[in-house]
Amino acid sequence: MADIALTAAQVAACFPDKAEIVDMIAASTITQGQALYQTTAGKAAPADANASGLQQFRGIALNAAGAGYAVSVLVRGHVAGYTVSGMNADALVYLSDNVGMLADANGTMNVQCGRVTCLSDGNLTKVIYIWADWLRAWS
Repeated sequence: MADIALTAAQVAACFPDKAEIVDMIAASTITQGQALYQTTAGKAAPADANASGLQQFRGIALNAAGAGYAVSVLVRGHVAGYTVSGMNADALVYLSDNVGMLADANGTMNVQCGRVTCLSDGNLTKVIYIWADWLRAWS
């Protein structure tokens, strides 16, 4: 399993008008591009696949936020800013064992977060299609 690198300043929804984005309150400091879970208090915090409870992937942070401040969370849609050019289109993307990161293979728990897909530009630029399953509980 290798973490997928990202450039936080470039993390953005590709088609925000077609994406599902919700605003949440940060439970702790969040970096743009981090994978998030929802705490039992209803706040957003960085997720990881090897910690009980923290593996409940709910989306990607579209902005940085300090504890107590709003963070926009991409629940479903295309997102740019991740280094997936070397991955195959249609490859699954997983929650990493490293806090807030996505990976190219499953971590301790098999938490699927999305798939690599291509934009319709001349270069077929690869991005990630995120689909956070809010009804699923990983254990």
